[in-house]
Amino acid sequence: MSLQIELEHYRQTLIVRLQGELDHHSADTVKTRMEEAVMRGNVNHIIMSFKELSFMDSSGLGVILGRYKQITARGGKMVVCDLNPAVYRLLEMSGLFKILSIQDNERKALQSLEVAL
Repeated sequence: MSLQIELEHYRQTLIVRLQGELDHHSADTVKTRMEEAVMRGNVNHIIMSFKELSFMDSSGLGVILGRYKQITARGGKMVVCDLNPAVYRLLEMSGLFKILSIQDNERKALQSLEVAL
C-alpha cells in the first residue's frame, strides 16, 4: 500500500493528513513535502493527523522528529492527533510523547494551539 499526503494551511498552521503506510519507502517524500510547505508558507505550527494511517515504522519517527526540530527552531509547536493503537504505541515506546502534544482530533489540536475557528 502506498501513502497519500494531504497538506492544508489553516491560519499559521500546517495540517498534514497521512493515509496509508509511512515507512522507508515514503518517508523521504513526506519529509520533503512538509519541509517545503513550512519554508514556503507562513507556518508557525504543525498538526499531523494519523486518522487514516495504517502503518508506521521507525522511518516515520524520523520524519516526525525532524519536522518537530524544524518547527520548534522557528518557535512553533507540533501536535499529533487521531492515533490508532499501533501508532500510539510506537510513539509512546519511542518517547516522542515527552516532547509532542497529543490530541484526540484535529479540532482539539487546533484549539490546543489556540488557532481554532
